[in-house]
Order: sequence, then structure tokens, then C-alpha cells
Amino acid sequence: MSNRKNTAASLLLRQYRELTDPKKAIPSFHIELDDDSNIFLWNIGVMVLNEDSIYHGGYFKAQMRFPEDFPFSPPSFRFTPAIYHPNVYRDGRLCISILHQSGDPTSDEPDSETWSPVQTVESVLISIVSLLEDPNISSPANVDAAVDYRKNPEQYKQRVKLEVERSKQDIPPGFVMPTSQTAYISQRNAEPEESKDVGDNFWYDSEEEDDDIYGDDDDGDNGESEPEFEEEDDDDSMDNDSVMDKRKPDKADEESEDVDDVKLDINK
Repeated sequence: MSNRKNTAASLLLRQYRELTDPKKAIPSFHIELDDDSNIFLWNIGVMVLNEDSIYHGGYFKAQMRFPEDFPFSPPSFRFTPAIYHPNVYRDGRLCISILHQSGDPTSDEPDSETWSPVQTVESVLISIVSLLEDPNISSPANVDAAVDYRKNPEQYKQRVKLEVERSKQDIPPGFVMPTSQTAYISQRNAEPEESKDVGDNFWYDSEEEDDDIYGDDDDGDNGESEPEFEEEDDDDSMDNDSVMDKRKPDKADEESEDVDDVKLDINK
């Protein structure tokens, strides 16, 4: 395996573990690997917890695909099935600046809004939920949805409500939908999910081998534990930290390690 792919796999494994840890997970997303042997393809359920949102109550299935040179190139994101939204193409692909490569001379998007290696999966997912509720209609991927959103808001809302109801059939069996009241309550006592055994070929499936999923021609853990911080006596806000709090970005160069040294238990 190339050093580049090894670096990407190590970084993705760390971020996957953090985002599926009951103590750290973002309640708006339910994340699983599409295949336990492939860290480069994630299945994601997207949920909007804002009860005032027309998307509230929906469970929108999506897939996130990562390149072998992640984080130097951005991942791709696709709703499966597509949803009716100004920034979602009819095939489900999401159009959002944070997933566009910076430095594109044909784009008028400022580099500060496009992809950079300091971005994380978490920052991308948070941006996606924000875009659902606040579409960018100045550069739509679905023109019809953009016109309805601007000129026929009631018609747009009714269309989305139908999709919200349809999406509920995709809620995984046994999965409990989070609510705005309980989403950010500390889950320090939550029991970890049952560990999955990961085969020796964990690292060797890449997004190139899965291209037939979308039918497109083109398209980490280093064993160190997170530092613990002493809690202040009256700091009750620790149990209700906002999802928008940002973590220090992971540095890809520090995550590179030999694949034989990586511990492959995802739910460690």
C-alpha cells in the first residue's frame, strides 16, 4: 500500500472512531461503514434536529466517498435517494463549496469557503445540515427546486414534507431518532456498541474499486488517547456543548503510520 493511502486510511479511521463514539458523536448523523473492510466509503443518515425546520423528523440516507489522497482532496457526498433541494442534483450529488477543490480558476468561490486539508469529516457534515435549512439559491444544482423555494415556498414545503415522510422508512431497525431535547445530553455512561471484527484486508478497498456504486467514470487512529480535561465544579454546560464547537483539525502528516501497526478494531 502506498504511503499516501496509508495516511488517508489512518486519518479516516481516527475520525470514524470519534464520530461513532457515543461520548463524541454528533446526534444529527448516524454513521456506518458500507463494508467493514473499506474505510473509504461511509453510509450516513442525516437528521435535522431543529423542530422548526421542514426537514425535521426525516432520516436522509447518503454516502460519503473519500479519495486515497484525503485530506488533500475533498470527499464526495451523495444523497441516496436524491432529495428535493436547490443544492442537490437530480442524481443525489450535493453541491456545496466546502467539497469543492480550492484554487479552481473556473470557479468564483473564495478559497476560504472551499476545501482545504484542515477540514474534517465533522466540519463537512455540520455544513451539510446548515445548507439543508439555508439553501444557496444563487448557484443552484436543481433549478426547479430553487424556483419553488423562492417563488412557491408553500409548494416547496409540501414537497419536502412528503420526502420527510418517505425517508422514515429508511430508519434502521432499532435506531432511536434523537430529539432536540436529548441530543446533546452527555452520554458518558452510554454502553459502547458491540465491536465488529475487521479483516486483514481492511485498508485495501478504495473508492476506485467501488465506482460502480454510483456509476460514475470519475468520480486514524495512531493509538494515542484523547487528553482529558479537568471539569470545573459548576460547569454544567459540558453536558450541552453545541455541535458547532470546533475541534482542532487532525493533521494528516502526523497520522501516517505503517498499516501493520494500526489497530483495526473500529469500536476500540
